[in-house]
Order: sequence, then structure tokens, then C-alpha cells
Amino acid sequence: MPTLHTVNKSAFERNSLESCLSVCKTDASVLLFEDAVVSGLQNTTVSNQITQAAGSGIKLYALSEDLKARGLSEERVMPEITLVDYPGFVKLTVENDRVQNWL
Repeated sequence: MPTLHTVNKSAFERNSLESCLSVCKTDASVLLFEDAVVSGLQNTTVSNQITQAAGSGIKLYALSEDLKARGLSEERVMPEITLVDYPGFVKLTVENDRVQNWL
């Protein structure tokens, strides 16, 4: 039963992403949106956590519209993270059996 985990808070303000990744199974997907998109930028204090999660089979995504809304370029996002738009967000919710929000 794959689960889509959605994280909306920055990893630099809260531990939502860390908590999420600690319980994710290998068939899980994690979507970073709202302020959490900054957690997916290259060369940060959470980059190793992202790399390890991707290496264990967790699929990682970030909402491209939220990057743009924060003035961040897509080139700054870690290569382990796939950018999606709103239709892609909807597709992820349909492809997974359940959605777990991390606030």
C-alpha cells in the first residue's frame, strides 16, 4: 500500500520532514510543498537526509509553483527531487492508496 506523504513546513523551522522520512517505507512518495520546498534545495543541512531517502527507494517530489512563489529557481533543487505541477500533485494522490500530511 503506497503512501503519499505531504510536507508543508521548512525543515529549517520544524522537524516534519525528518519525522516523515524516519517512518517512510521504500514504496512511499514524499511531496514538498508550500515552505517545505526550501528543504529540497542543494547543499543544505538536510541534503544528506534527502539523498539517503532517495537511495532507499523513497520517491521525492516538490511543487514547482511553490518554488516559483518563493523566488527559487528549479536549478537549485536537488537532482533526487522530481518537480511536479498541480496536475502532477493530483496524479500523485490518485496513484497512492493514502495520503499522510506532516504539519
